[in-house]
Amino acid sequence: MNEFDRVRDYLTGLQDRICAAIETADGGARFTEDNWTRAEGGGGRTRILRDGAVFEQAGIGFSDVSGTKLPPSASAHRPELAGASWRAVGVSLVFHPRNPYLPTTHANVRHFRAERDGQAVAWWFGGGFDLTPFYPFDEDVLHWHRTARALCEPFGGQERYDAHKRWCDDYFFLRHRDETRGVGGLFFDDLGKDFERDFAYQRAVGDGFLDAYLPIVAQRKDTAYGEREREFQLYRRGRYVEFNLVYDRGTLFGLQSGGRAESILMSLPPRVRWEYGFAPEAGSPESRLADYLKPRDWLQDFSTL
Repeated sequence: MNEFDRVRDYLTGLQDRICAAIETADGGARFTEDNWTRAEGGGGRTRILRDGAVFEQAGIGFSDVSGTKLPPSASAHRPELAGASWRAVGVSLVFHPRNPYLPTTHANVRHFRAERDGQAVAWWFGGGFDLTPFYPFDEDVLHWHRTARALCEPFGGQERYDAHKRWCDDYFFLRHRDETRGVGGLFFDDLGKDFERDFAYQRAVGDGFLDAYLPIVAQRKDTAYGEREREFQLYRRGRYVEFNLVYDRGTLFGLQSGGRAESILMSLPPRVRWEYGFAPEAGSPESRLADYLKPRDWLQDFSTL
């Protein structure tokens, strides 16, 4: 089996395992699968869970797509790839819980290869996971980052964690709002020096997602909430939409490369609202969120918990 197929097999299995775990955690709904093909090359399978006991919507997609011309969002990032044929495989997920006290989360792991005249031009891995709370709990943020730090241990330890945490903070930043999308996690791209080591790191990130997220689900899914919390959740979901449509490179790559819009935009929440000039009341639970939407050393700040 060649290297690309090894990655592909891992990713299809990862999608299966995450779906099974989320169905168990939800306990009230199951994923439906939508298989699709892409005219220029490849296809995928998109799985959506709707109106569950825990998740209002959970989407996780696998794609294996190829083409002969990179879209502007990619060629601008790597201009030496202009004119190369390419193939990209990945798993991407966004889960939107019903309970405002349970954070939204995103994860992605992917592999890219480009060739020209039958010769490899470049290959790399990318991915990561991040957490977007509306009502943050310090112990949840600490657990999330401790898990991220632990999976980095065999791959450079603190240095790898610091670099990829910082990359996550920088990437998931809404410049027009001057705030991060959430409390971060890990993000990496263009990892392409040692295939076996880089593939192992991708697997650690993919496998580590459930270790990071499921304990938070178990802790927060039954927290009581009311209309006030729900309305704040819907308002803050608007930031998620803004980031994905304005800044996210994966969304831009998918749309510009002729990808399937339904699958690309599965990351958007099922319900959302905007409000002009909204500002939470000083001292309110909602006002606490602002302190979490800036890059911080979470492990140090919460070390006494």
